[in-house]
Amino acid sequence: MTNQFSTSERYCVSLVPIFNHLEQEQMNEVMQVVRRKSLKKGEFLYHAGEDSDALYIVNRGQVKIYRLSESGKEQMLRILMPGDFTGELALFQEGVHEAYAEATIDTEICMIRDDDFQRLLMKYPTISLKVLEEFSSRLDRSEQQTTRVATEKVETRLALFIAELADSDSSRESITVELPMSKKDLASYLGTTPETLSRRLAEFEEAGYIKMKGQREILVLDLDGLLFV
Repeated sequence: MTNQFSTSERYCVSLVPIFNHLEQEQMNEVMQVVRRKSLKKGEFLYHAGEDSDALYIVNRGQVKIYRLSESGKEQMLRILMPGDFTGELALFQEGVHEAYAEATIDTEICMIRDDDFQRLLMKYPTISLKVLEEFSSRLDRSEQQTTRVATEKVETRLALFIAELADSDSSRESITVELPMSKKDLASYLGTTPETLSRRLAEFEEAGYIKMKGQREILVLDLDGLLFV
């Protein structure tokens, strides 16, 4: 039975915390309803205002979720990496997407239609618990980000973001991290401008806290110092 599923479908389902706790036979049932969708860089998974009728899982690539202000300015909400998912809220009620989902690089998506997903929830209640855990985690991150934008200086927001990317093994003299999004998107996420972000990074480098290695790679030289910016 297991041979009928592609490696891609297996990998996609096994990546997701809401599914990877299931027994193999149960995961096989999930894989039976998975559909694949490929996106080129810049293509949209969905637009704000479109009906939401599926759960989308990033199998490979990266998707940014954002809203547009009345002036057309992007407000970054989050970046989806392999194993992350979106579209789940509307699966519990009829509705439309309130944000945009755009591939930032060539991306492969696994889709599960809402009726199939609801049937899985009814059959395997543990999936519902895992979804609630994810909701709770996202709410916590969202509240933290809102508080930081409202109360912290730009340099503090940036320093905390870099520190959170850093390896927990702070015993090393230096740690290399990679920004998960472009500087333009990071500036939007942190509530600042790309120009201000670039200046703050340059200041961190001049102070000896970091060393830039290309556009996204950062060598953290002094994590303790960075945390006290």
